[in-house]
Amino acid sequence: MAHRHSPGFLAIVNDARSRVREFTIEEYRERLTRGERWILVDVREDTEREKGRVPGSVHLSKGVIERDIEERIPDHAAPIVLQCGGGFRSALVADNLQKMAYTNVVSLDGGIRGWIERGLPIERD
Repeated sequence: MAHRHSPGFLAIVNDARSRVREFTIEEYRERLTRGERWILVDVREDTEREKGRVPGSVHLSKGVIERDIEERIPDHAAPIVLQCGGGFRSALVADNLQKMAYTNVVSLDGGIRGWIERGLPIERD
C-alpha cells in the first residue's frame, strides 16, 4: 500500500535524490549475485522492522543513524545500501551520510514494500 506524502516531504526527498545514487531492487540483487558485498542498513523505526525485514539487514533507524553510524560502520568507504519502507527516507539518510564523508552509499528505491511486492523473502521475529 502506497503512502501519501506531504508536498514538503516530497520536495526534500527529491532534493536529496538529486545528489544520491539509487539502486532498484533488481540491480541490488544482481550485484549480490555477482558477488559484490554490500552492508544493507534498514533505517526504518523499530516498530516497522518488527513486522518484517530484509534478511541480513542491520538496523540503524533514521532517528539515530547519523549519531551511531561511525561506531557501527567506521569505514567511510564501506559499500552501504540504505533501505526504508519505500525509498524516501533512505534517500534522505544517504544524503546526510555523504555529508558525513561516506563515499559509497546508495538508497534502495522501492524499499521493503517493493521487496515484498516482488515476493522476496523477509525475516520476522
